[in-house]
Amino acid sequence: MQQVKENSLKAALKACKGSFISVGVFSFFVNALMLVPSFYMLQVYGRVVTSGSISTLVMLTIIMAVLMITMGSLEWARSRVMVRVSTKLDVMLSRQVYRASFKRALESGGMDASAQPLNDLTGLRQFLTGNGLFAFFDAPWLPIYIGVMFLFHPWFGWLAIASAIILLLLAFANEKLTGKALAEANRQNIAASLYTTKNLRNAEVIESMGMLETLMARWAQRQKKVLLLQSQASDSGGTVSSISKTFRTFVQSLVLGLGAYLAVKHELNPG
Repeated sequence: MQQVKENSLKAALKACKGSFISVGVFSFFVNALMLVPSFYMLQVYGRVVTSGSISTLVMLTIIMAVLMITMGSLEWARSRVMVRVSTKLDVMLSRQVYRASFKRALESGGMDASAQPLNDLTGLRQFLTGNGLFAFFDAPWLPIYIGVMFLFHPWFGWLAIASAIILLLLAFANEKLTGKALAEANRQNIAASLYTTKNLRNAEVIESMGMLETLMARWAQRQKKVLLLQSQASDSGGTVSSISKTFRTFVQSLVLGLGAYLAVKHELNPG
């Protein structure tokens, strides 16, 4: 069944190749337009503040607004495309996965019956409509952003590189702290679900033998372990996320401070 699933998945993803290319093109323009606020600020300080021209400010603001609306529209478009892709994959694969799961349960006499393959398909669909895939398309733009920072001043570029390294280390630490616990929690949760499913299949026998409380206690013990692992992962992940968010805010303020310092030292034009 694994080989069938892999071949079917590859074929389904290949059928959606055009949509992925479209998302890549949309991502190109979205990331290019992400630079608009920075250039708008530079133009305001370089042209409007020095000249006092309100008409220039109005025109710059209109251009900025149009470009931001365009960026938002492209963000919406690529999101809609991925929703359509996830739906298409589900339509193409769900029946095959269901049939393969049924065949596996039939061949094992019900001992290996599980809806996990269908849950995995749901997980794939959720990934395609989440932020994780967009991060994959946006990541190649990091060197370009850093290059733009170097164009302004080398210190900005080195600050961007140092900040990126620290954020990557925080992301790596988050994965190390939460990955193992979440994987174990998922494994325990699947085991608890299978345990419950098997018990429900034999509900009449369990009731007649008065075993409900015993089985429920065993299930509660499994569930408690799942909750503990998930809580540990969430606590660790929340701590790292808070540090990461605080650091990003700090860097944004630090860039402004560095810009002011360079302007005072006449190493950078205030505009």
